[in-house]
Amino acid sequence: MTVLNSKKILQEKNNSDPNSVTNLTLTQKALSDVSCLGDFKSLERLDLGFNNLTSVEALGKCVNLKWLSVVQNKLQSLKGIEGLTKLTVLNAGKNKLKTMDDVRSLVSMRALILNDNEISSISKLDQMKELNTLVLSRNPVSKIGDSLVKTKSITKLSLSNCRLQTIGSSLTSCTELKELRLAHNEIKTLPVELSHNSKLQNLDVGNNLITNWSDLKVLSSLANLRNLNLQGNPISEKETLAKKIKKLLPNLQIFNARPTDKTMKKEVDGSNSYITDSNVLAGQKEDWTDNSRGQKNSKKYLLGIEEGDDQPLGNAEDRATEKESDNKKHKRNKLLKEKLVSTKERVTSENETKKNSKLELNKDVRNIIDDGEAPFVELFTTDVAENAIGRGQKMEQKSVPGIDSAGAIVKFPKQSKKKKNLGDRAANFDLSPVAEVGLGGPSTWDD
Repeated sequence: MTVLNSKKILQEKNNSDPNSVTNLTLTQKALSDVSCLGDFKSLERLDLGFNNLTSVEALGKCVNLKWLSVVQNKLQSLKGIEGLTKLTVLNAGKNKLKTMDDVRSLVSMRALILNDNEISSISKLDQMKELNTLVLSRNPVSKIGDSLVKTKSITKLSLSNCRLQTIGSSLTSCTELKELRLAHNEIKTLPVELSHNSKLQNLDVGNNLITNWSDLKVLSSLANLRNLNLQGNPISEKETLAKKIKKLLPNLQIFNARPTDKTMKKEVDGSNSYITDSNVLAGQKEDWTDNSRGQKNSKKYLLGIEEGDDQPLGNAEDRATEKESDNKKHKRNKLLKEKLVSTKERVTSENETKKNSKLELNKDVRNIIDDGEAPFVELFTTDVAENAIGRGQKMEQKSVPGIDSAGAIVKFPKQSKKKKNLGDRAANFDLSPVAEVGLGGPSTWDD
């Protein structure tokens, strides 16, 4: 049992007055008792993630707290924080909470993150007038009911990996909703009431039980939809689905984690065609464009021929005074053919490498989509596979990906600068601006 000591905290802070301390990070210290924190009445930001806490009652005296993380502890309730009315961000994910009742009175709450608990029903959140982010993924929630009727400011909602069979009219009042994650449930249809959520931009209903096209007709009412994921549903196996979706949602940019233009052009992609002998030896003057580099190359460049290599062999006087001999022509053509063969081998090798890489990337894309802990934004960009490879096992180590090192509030990854090598990336898609919750701006999130 590790008990926190006020004196030690002050020594580490090089401070002698507990009332002057406003920020504390006490993660991964195996703490089971934090009763001394009652002395720090000016605390505004507190991170107690990755400890062994079974109670947070001692925090009831920290009435100025605005930001609190108790992610991955051993909490079965949040009793004691009911009076923290200034709290705007709470991350209590990965505990053993069975109910949300202890947080219902937190009137200033903007971001409530309770993923990976044992919550079976959503408490009414009527008093949370400013709530804009709610994460309840991986809880045994079977229905939403009327719990969100008065949370009209909510913009981001995650209920993935729950036990939902239907959403019905439960989100009708959430008219500001922009991002909705309902993957890995048992939903069979998207209800007509979803048309009330006309501001939706990102919708993930992957790995559900949607079978028929008629179950998706409400999508035509979602004119602002930019990202849609249906992978893992029976309907996603139909070859004509992508074309139908594109026709239904002409403004859609990402479908099933791929840019819609890539999906539509998949069957007519001729970028991997080889340069033939007739192209080169017939002396055609065509240029090829290497789209992956964004630069225009002549056939000489593609064959690796240096300037002058295609000139007849021999000295300048010979070239000026007489025609090339058959022998010289033969040598020249032989040189070109040798370089052509070398080029074909190189192109073949590169294409095989790209093909294998693409298979691996597609595999990682599917893995990320099936991974409930993947940041929401990653589901709608094909950068996801590259990110997954780059991170290795880091994803498994994060409590809630996308949340800062303290594990309490999410931020979208910074959008990388547009590169010439776009590949399958969804370029030019701007996500909502990043601003930290509790500081007057909209929240960013994850689950």
